[in-house]
Amino acid sequence: MVGKSVTFKDRTVVGLTENIIIIGGVKTKTIARIDSGATKSSIDSLFASELKLGPVLETKMVKSASGNKMRPVIEAKIKIKGKEIQARFTLADRSHMKFKVLIGQNILKENFLIDPMKK
Repeated sequence: MVGKSVTFKDRTVVGLTENIIIIGGVKTKTIARIDSGATKSSIDSLFASELKLGPVLETKMVKSASGNKMRPVIEAKIKIKGKEIQARFTLADRSHMKFKVLIGQNILKENFLIDPMKK
């Protein structure tokens, strides 16, 4: 941005992965993948069931690398970098993926800034 000054003092900096706490029927720590390209956050459906998260609030059409699919949506509370956030998550089969939770734009818009160099 030419001629504009941008400040980041009010932003919480996260890396490409972050330790989070999911606060549900069972409180648990896990590592989440940060994905600024994902509109909605997502959680593995089996993992959500184990944590007693839910109920399903609605279903949404979600575009992904594997095509368009209808997915159930739940609301859950997470703690990331000391901030507690209540947010909606789509449920998906993430068993083939390294991370059970994906943090998308709906959470990142809560004053987060991504630094890909952060460990």
